[in-house]
This record gives sequence, structure tokens and C-alpha cells, in this order.
Amino acid sequence: MKRTLVMSDIHGELDKMEQLLAKANYHADKDQLILLGDYVDRGPNSKGVIAKVKELTQAGAIALKGNHEDMMIKALTIANKFWMGRWMRNNAPTTLRLYGLELPLTEEEAFQQVIRPEPGSNEPPKILPKKDAPGIKLELPAQLLEDIRFLEQLPLYYETEEYIFIHAGVHPDKSLDEMDEQEMLWIREEFHNGYAGEKTVIFGHTSTNYLHADGSTDVYFGKNKIIGIDGGCVYGGKLHCLELPSRKVYTI
Repeated sequence: MKRTLVMSDIHGELDKMEQLLAKANYHADKDQLILLGDYVDRGPNSKGVIAKVKELTQAGAIALKGNHEDMMIKALTIANKFWMGRWMRNNAPTTLRLYGLELPLTEEEAFQQVIRPEPGSNEPPKILPKKDAPGIKLELPAQLLEDIRFLEQLPLYYETEEYIFIHAGVHPDKSLDEMDEQEMLWIREEFHNGYAGEKTVIFGHTSTNYLHADGSTDVYFGKNKIIGIDGGCVYGGKLHCLELPSRKVYTI
């Protein structure tokens, strides 16, 4: 039986991610690794973390989408004021600078995206203008386009007979099929306080110092079968790796 290892909310902390995988003695041929999203923004090397996640999935890991990946995708493909503004408020520049891009930092400033076709394609570039304000022209580099395509196809949850793995949580009054994408990526208190399902939910998104009464950044084992593993690493907390079924925790 394979050991399952679960990590979440890496937020550009590539060095710590690699240290934690080594500390947990992760081997792709022996272990099932599950990543719960939020690979980008805030930390020093989001681009490197995406590359590492690609490498890990090719070796058999399961990577889920987080709300920061969703913001990044929508900001760079829908390219409207709402999504660009939301991503900017969540530290988008730290990610974009790794691709050699600088963007306006205010929600009011416009955005016009030029998407170049695949090499060798006869299709013209796709231009997604911002209609309600003057725009700036931003040409996305090939590596960023490739990374967006990878992040777009990531699933929102993974389910086994005993567990639900998801970025933010599960609505207490809905099945997974009934939940919408934004609930899976953003839900907080309603899930934390109201979940009463039979399966244990392993989630990230909410730093555990908000879940523990004493403000601890340790893994949160809730009485209602929820386990929060986001230790707020990028804020000076901890990066956790939860081992299942033992519930042993490895921490950097």
C-alpha cells in the first residue's frame, strides 16, 4: 500500500518545498504525493515551483488548482478589471517579475493582452482588449503561456474512499457535484464550522493560525473530520507535509 503525502500553499517557496520532500523521504515509485494548490505569488520563486509541480506530476503526483492559480489564469486570459484587480491585490507582481513582466499595480489601470500563437502556427495573435478604459499592451512570453496552459487543466479536487482533497474546503450543504469552482477555491468559515460529512477533508487555503485557538501554525485536526495543512509558510510560518494514513507531520 502506497503512503500518501499531502502538501499545500507553497507560494513560491521552492527551496522549502524541496527540503520538505527530502525530509519526508518522498519517492515517486513508493508514495502518492498530492498537492493542494497555491503554488504561486508572494514567495520568491513561483516560476520554479510551477516547474517543480510539472516535474512531480509527470512522475505520478496529483496536483490540484488553488485560488491563486485561478486568479493568475483569469487575469491573464480574461484580462478584465475584476480579475486583474483581484490578482494584483494578492501579490501578482512577485510572480510576473519572474517572467520579466511589470504591470500597473492599481485596479483602475487598464490591461490589454496579446496572446501569441504556437510556434509554426498560421493563426494571428489574439488580442483581448479592455473595453472600459485605455489599455497597455502586454505580450506574454512563451514560458508563461505554457505555464498557464498547465495550470488551467489542474483538477479542483481529488476523492478516495476515505478522504476528500481540496484547496479551500467543502460546502456543508452541498455535494461536490453541486459546488461551484469559486466555492472550492475560496470557502472558509462556513466549511470550517459546518462540515459534517463522513469523509475526512484535507485542505489548505486558510492558514492554521486562524483555526487554532492559540494561533498555532501546526496542522489543524478538526473534530468534524477536517484537517488543515496550510501553516502560513510564506508569512513566516511553517510548510507542512501530512502523511496518510499515519497522520504523521513533516515540517520545515
